[in-house]
Amino acid sequence: MPSANPVERVTNLLLVLLDTPRPLSLRELTEQVPGYPDVGTEAARQCFSRDKAMLLSQGVPVETLDIDSDEQKGYRVDPEKYYLPDLGLEPDEQAALNLAVAAVHLGEPTGHHALAKLGVDAGRPSNAAAKAVVGLAPMGDVPALPELFDTIRNKATATFTYKSEKRSVDVAAIRFHGGYWYAIGWDRNRDAPRTFRVDRITSKVGAGANGSAQVPEDFDPVDAFAGEPWAFGEGERVEVDVAVDAAEATRVTTELGPDAVTEAAENGDIVVRMEVTDVEALISWVLGFLDHAEVLRPPEVRHAMIARLEAFATSGGAT
Repeated sequence: MPSANPVERVTNLLLVLLDTPRPLSLRELTEQVPGYPDVGTEAARQCFSRDKAMLLSQGVPVETLDIDSDEQKGYRVDPEKYYLPDLGLEPDEQAALNLAVAAVHLGEPTGHHALAKLGVDAGRPSNAAAKAVVGLAPMGDVPALPELFDTIRNKATATFTYKSEKRSVDVAAIRFHGGYWYAIGWDRNRDAPRTFRVDRITSKVGAGANGSAQVPEDFDPVDAFAGEPWAFGEGERVEVDVAVDAAEATRVTTELGPDAVTEAAENGDIVVRMEVTDVEALISWVLGFLDHAEVLRPPEVRHAMIARLEAFATSGGAT
């Protein structure tokens, strides 16, 4: 899933570096982490070098190790060495804090917001700042996230309630995209790969015995996470047209690809057509463009968008 957002890319790079039991080559990393240029290119190498330097500058101990491959060098982060001194944080809280600070250094307004709303000066974190997760989601708002990390760490089957249904999932990876966390794994109920938005898990996450997870050998989290969040899930597929003004047209065209554009006006405005199975995820995406995007059709999706906006207005802007 290509991403123009450097914070998302760096977040997912750190997750992969922490997850791997062995050093990964540059080729393996750029294959597994969304958002890098074409694998094997000089652009990919330079992009990774910048991201690695960013993590190192935030105190993340990215190790460069000799490996038995054509590339000769591999990379990983030892979870035992990854901590911020004197804060008494859990590993997932430390990752959230470092990445929020990294977002500030990357010039992302979400990073400034994540720290500022906690009353923290960039680069001078407190214990409270450890709850900041890059993007839109504070750790405290996603209680299932640390529990899911534990199931991965212990190779245990995760059980939880999702859309009012009990699910048993062998979680293979966790990724960050569009301000939300996603768990990717093998769904035992469906006997198929599935992606779950973590903040929509409505129960505590139970864990089976250590080693109980049995992810198929040919399961690829990168392939399972291909596409966009509004295309995840098992809902009925519907075509949705969204109007985007010139201010955001280039960004949207880059994200969705030129084939998604069905209309292009001389002033730069466009209309894009998207295949959607998760309307709530689509609405969240459109809201991110503020008044620069509008759902045009079909009527039921447009009405759902209006209802969300009306609820937002009624609550005084609280979500």
